[in-house]
Amino acid sequence: VQLQASGGGLVQAGDSLTLSCVASGRTFTAHGMGWSRQAPGKEREFVSGITWSFDNTYYADSVKGRFTISKDNAKNTVYLQMHNLKPEDTAIYYCGVNTRGGLTTPTMYDLWGQGTLVTVSS
Repeated sequence: VQLQASGGGLVQAGDSLTLSCVASGRTFTAHGMGWSRQAPGKEREFVSGITWSFDNTYYADSVKGRFTISKDNAKNTVYLQMHNLKPEDTAIYYCGVNTRGGLTTPTMYDLWGQGTLVTVSS
């Protein structure tokens, strides 16, 4: 399975971005997919996750109300709409696939793709 994230970029505080992640390759049965991020000098943290079958969504408190996760099952794609971006959202964002639950815990994911950089200037 390959995960390809895209959509990152340089924006100003208050702007919006939408990240996309396409899963391809070997067929898999996912419990869900999600996003994590890692800022320079910081540990990776959970951002958002969505269950594949029931569209249950989960968000970190720091992004709740500003970010929205969604998916397109037919395209094996998960999206992360990010609004009202803040400088503290600056990080490399990674998408991952989870087959065993625990979507809010990055270590429970089976695979993380290469990230996409989001930089928010003040």
